[in-house]
Amino acid sequence: MSTVCIRPAEATDLPRLVEIAAHSATAAQWNQAEYVKLFAADEAEAQPEANPQSQSPRIALVVEQSGNVVGFIVGRQVADEWEIENIAVTGAARRCGLGSRLVGELLDVIRSRGGKSVFLEVRESNRAARSLYEKWAFLEVGRRKMYYQDPTEDALVLKFIFP
Repeated sequence: MSTVCIRPAEATDLPRLVEIAAHSATAAQWNQAEYVKLFAADEAEAQPEANPQSQSPRIALVVEQSGNVVGFIVGRQVADEWEIENIAVTGAARRCGLGSRLVGELLDVIRSRGGKSVFLEVRESNRAARSLYEKWAFLEVGRRKMYYQDPTEDALVLKFIFP
């Protein structure tokens, strides 16, 4: 039985995050600069002159299995709600509940920061992801026509509201 650990992502995880996303057709395909931005807040927090009371509006978590990063999730605060921006798990680690654990951990962190709701977009054809979000009580609240490219497809907008 392998050991599973979820922890905050670190700048040293960056190459692995890029690699995991590149091999996941359903992950948001960000450029290198988008990943680098995830860790820009770390440097700001190290500067005491930066607002010490503020928390980063982004959260990046990784899941490790037997010491290897096999997945990640990224969320960001948008006004008074949060958005799940990206999530991916390596092929070999899929269908083992790791995506669900990442979602649960992210929701816990958001709740602890006073979050009231979380939204995301998902490809209409991505049945596995939709099933995962339904398990966590995300509800369909809208649709973005032709949101995705390659292939062109609608996005379903899903929302979770903390009880």
